[in-house]
Amino acid sequence: MQVSVELTSELSRKMTVNIPNTVLEEKINSRLKSLSRDVKIDGFRPGKAPAKVVARLYGDRVKNEVAGDLIQSSYFDALKQVNLNPVAQPQIYPADGEGLTYVAEFEVYPEISLEPVKQLQLVRPVAEVSEADLDAMIEKLRFQQARWQAVERPAQLEDHVTIHFSGETNGENFTNGVTENFKLLLGAKQMIPGFEDALLGLSAGEKKTFGVTFPDDYHNPQLAGQAAEFSVEVANVEERVLPEIDAAFMKAYGVDSEDIAAFRQDVKESMERELLQGLKNKLKHNVLDALVAELSIALPNALVEQEMEAIMRPYVEQAKKAGSQADLSAAADLFEKQARRRVALSLIVGEIIRQNEIDADAGRVRQYIEDLAKSYESPEEVINWYYADASRLQEVRQLALEDLAIEWVVSQANVSEAYLSFSEVMDKQHIEA
Repeated sequence: MQVSVELTSELSRKMTVNIPNTVLEEKINSRLKSLSRDVKIDGFRPGKAPAKVVARLYGDRVKNEVAGDLIQSSYFDALKQVNLNPVAQPQIYPADGEGLTYVAEFEVYPEISLEPVKQLQLVRPVAEVSEADLDAMIEKLRFQQARWQAVERPAQLEDHVTIHFSGETNGENFTNGVTENFKLLLGAKQMIPGFEDALLGLSAGEKKTFGVTFPDDYHNPQLAGQAAEFSVEVANVEERVLPEIDAAFMKAYGVDSEDIAAFRQDVKESMERELLQGLKNKLKHNVLDALVAELSIALPNALVEQEMEAIMRPYVEQAKKAGSQADLSAAADLFEKQARRRVALSLIVGEIIRQNEIDADAGRVRQYIEDLAKSYESPEEVINWYYADASRLQEVRQLALEDLAIEWVVSQANVSEAYLSFSEVMDKQHIEA
């Protein structure tokens, strides 16, 4: 077998494979001989038909079958011979030449140098849970357990109001008559600009008619930019009543005690676990950003296209469930940008793991799962859930490998620290990998 390779671009290869005619003929004759023992041909007893007759009747079919089998088996041998590793299935087509000659076109993985990692400038975020952060969190927990109490005073910001209302534009009603018992939190900006402001100062039982203008980018094009007149009657005004930090309140958050200090410590420990994960996520994002920026690599088109399909698939499936077709052309550039980033990071992180022979052993995987389980009410159930499925364990192992790769980058790069507040860490978590 003769193999030659032509570089058609930085990552594209055109591999020509030639299998000698002697090999092809030998395979064809062997296949015909085997076929002649089983095939039934009119005028001949089974297995007694002359070879020429069998070849005349079945020669073309056998030749195609043998050629297909030879291409399939020789393709991988040819790759080993020239030491190439395709990223996806090749395009294979016949070519002129003696014997069996075919061409396989494909892309290969890029060569990645990790030398630039030593010049990376990384920022490691640092933060702690302060007493002010703890007080703010407990106040947030109180808001979660708040109840609403009717009041007779005029409505103000953060009150909950129940209204009946109707709206008109150009003299035509667009609210299907009167919308009744509509609940609204003043200041939440649920309604178009100006609507909630008009309700401030109104008490239960009062009515008001006022005008506002729909934004130009309003989701309903028939109302966008239109002046509207609303007629509103306030049915009820309620204020938020926060609970006391007592035994019942603390029990709702898993602390079966009347010791406020113990409750505060429990909340603080939970915040510290979240903060630790938040800091880890921000550092990881900083590392990934730096790797993409500094390690410029060529990306195989096949991998980018596959990743774009994966990104778009949920939108396509969602549209299909709704009985429509997803038009994603407007977001094509964004999807491609995301896909290119993900492919680049996958290749770079994979190369870091390969070159440094990084491995996540069973202990590391166990620790990763236990850390994940700490934020749940029943950690042991979460741990058992992961260990009940090999595919779940493999997913965790991959995440652990990625973390080890990030640790390696940090150990090689130039790292400085930046102090952040708890809210800065937790309120700006990056979603994109």
